[in-house]
Amino acid sequence: RFSGTFVGNAESTSPAAAPSTPAAAAATLPAVPTIPVVPTVVGVPNTVAEGVLNPSEVKPPASGTRKARVLYDYEAADSTELALLADEMITVYSLPGMDPDWLIGERGNQKGKVPVTYLELLS
Repeated sequence: RFSGTFVGNAESTSPAAAPSTPAAAAATLPAVPTIPVVPTVVGVPNTVAEGVLNPSEVKPPASGTRKARVLYDYEAADSTELALLADEMITVYSLPGMDPDWLIGERGNQKGKVPVTYLELLS
């Protein structure tokens, strides 16, 4: 059994300090922030996360593409990301509304999101 050292533990190491009613116990607990849960349906794209930027459907801008050297190996987390190998050269560009920590990367006919921190941006 753990002592009363954890946040949210209504018990105290001293019986005299313990609240006498459940309402009093609840009043002494710190407020715990909640994280909103967004329900999803399997097979239906989340329009907030995926529907806005699907790398396989985007075209590179007429100008604004850059070359980048990959600094570290990167394993793609899903089909929207591009796996990277250290020291390879890829073409990258940004899209309006895209998270600034990510770019669209292209290698041959492969395309996907890549993390900026894994790249050395060149000319």
